[in-house]
Amino acid sequence: MKRRTFLKTTAPMAAVFPALLGGFPIKAFAGSIPFFGGWDGAADNDHVLVLIQLFGGNDGLNTVIPIDIYSNYYNLRSNIAIPESAILKLGVNDKSGLHPSLTGLQGLYQNDQLAILQGVCYPSPDESHFRATDIWLTGASSNQYLNTGWVGRFLGETYTNYPVGYPSPSMPDPLAIQIGSVLSPTFMSSGGNTAMAVPEDADFYGLINGLTSPEPDTPMGTEVTYLRTIARQTNKYAGVIKTAYDKVVQQYAGYPANNDLAAQLKTVARLVAGGLKTKVYMVNMGGFDTHGGQVVGGATTTGNHAQLLTQVSEAITAFMKDLKFLGQDKRVLGMTFSEFGRRIVSNGSLGTDHGAGQPVFIFGDAAQTGILGSSPDLPATMDVEAVVPMQYDFRSVYSTILRDWFCVPASDVSTMLLANYQYLPFIQSNACANVITPVLDIGSDLIRVYPSPFLESTDITYKTNGGHTMIQVFDVAGHLITVLVDQVYNGPGTYYVTFNAGYLAAGIYYARLQNESVTQVKTMLKGTK
Repeated sequence: MKRRTFLKTTAPMAAVFPALLGGFPIKAFAGSIPFFGGWDGAADNDHVLVLIQLFGGNDGLNTVIPIDIYSNYYNLRSNIAIPESAILKLGVNDKSGLHPSLTGLQGLYQNDQLAILQGVCYPSPDESHFRATDIWLTGASSNQYLNTGWVGRFLGETYTNYPVGYPSPSMPDPLAIQIGSVLSPTFMSSGGNTAMAVPEDADFYGLINGLTSPEPDTPMGTEVTYLRTIARQTNKYAGVIKTAYDKVVQQYAGYPANNDLAAQLKTVARLVAGGLKTKVYMVNMGGFDTHGGQVVGGATTTGNHAQLLTQVSEAITAFMKDLKFLGQDKRVLGMTFSEFGRRIVSNGSLGTDHGAGQPVFIFGDAAQTGILGSSPDLPATMDVEAVVPMQYDFRSVYSTILRDWFCVPASDVSTMLLANYQYLPFIQSNACANVITPVLDIGSDLIRVYPSPFLESTDITYKTNGGHTMIQVFDVAGHLITVLVDQVYNGPGTYYVTFNAGYLAAGIYYARLQNESVTQVKTMLKGTK
């Protein structure tokens, strides 16, 4: 193969060549002119977002456990349920608690550094790992296919015309960094990737010292050598990464050993403290597809899921202590997410199958400590196909981060996310000096269904405090059946709407109320004649 042909077939057009240093690639794929104009919000602050992706679908019901409806929780998954006495209490809100492996996160909550969001999902969830992951990374709806990611759209508007003119005096560093060898679609802008990939801590020294694995003594090996040489000459950011990494001579000594997530986060902390202006970092951890063997029979606080959550908790806790040690704790906000949660009812293999709603953890000094949302409404008996219903749309989480952490104007947020989403107050107001609308305490019984069970129709009575109000109906698998109300009210009031369900099969349905930042979900049962 000719050298020119080799390069043409292995490097994407308008891309900086991947630097294969230490046997790991640094990829800095070029973006093109974004599809809309620039602004200065995020570029004017030093805020950093760290995304932690938990591959496989984390079982949210055994992560954040409903104490207030514990008996129903236990009956629906008795072979994997965490004993009530072992649940970690949170002190302020004992309606929910944490898996006993999450002692580190419990400490962050009690230290005002953790927000918990319940039932995060989207209408009509997809249970395919690949498609669900794509939806979360791009910010798409279940019937929508996007070739850009939500972070890529954000960075593309913030740093207009990237990569033309970059590095620049105002932004000399990579816009985003993924720890690992494969770049996430979340960083894709309209014309290319806005991120680059670097290896984790254990392999970083080989990268910065230019160490490489031996090339094979073949014609292909010769081309690899040539490509590596070109990469070292053309990579714009390898030098600034090395400089940032070398600036930090000491880190927190308590990172756990044999914890890959901790190693990734240690690298992130070092690069942040080294002075990089990089806005978004992404790390990941696998193993959460727990169809079987999620727990040890008869000892449900142990097993595969417990080990995974221990690693997550210890890694995040060490990372937070390291950021404080390095003087960077005010700059960083973190978020955990998985492609979906698991089903409500456990299976016969001491595991859980693909579901929908999941808890999301927001951690950092800027997190507004508390639990947003309530325990899922769990009847005493439930269909095996039932999923944890949606309380909050995952894109509402993204919207709030862009608005209240990266200081993006609300109008630009809706452009970046391709729609307008519910605002959620889980970031402290001083992060962007925004006006934070707290969750209004207008009662716990905001939506009622009567009669239930019903045969043909039922009335849904709901309270609103004014503003945008929506009533949606979902089936037990999370599919959106209908939107009964979607309007703006001038002030508070109580209203009702009739749900005509004669055409639907008998079974459990969910009525979801959304009123500004308030959300409540109520179960209703359609009976048989």
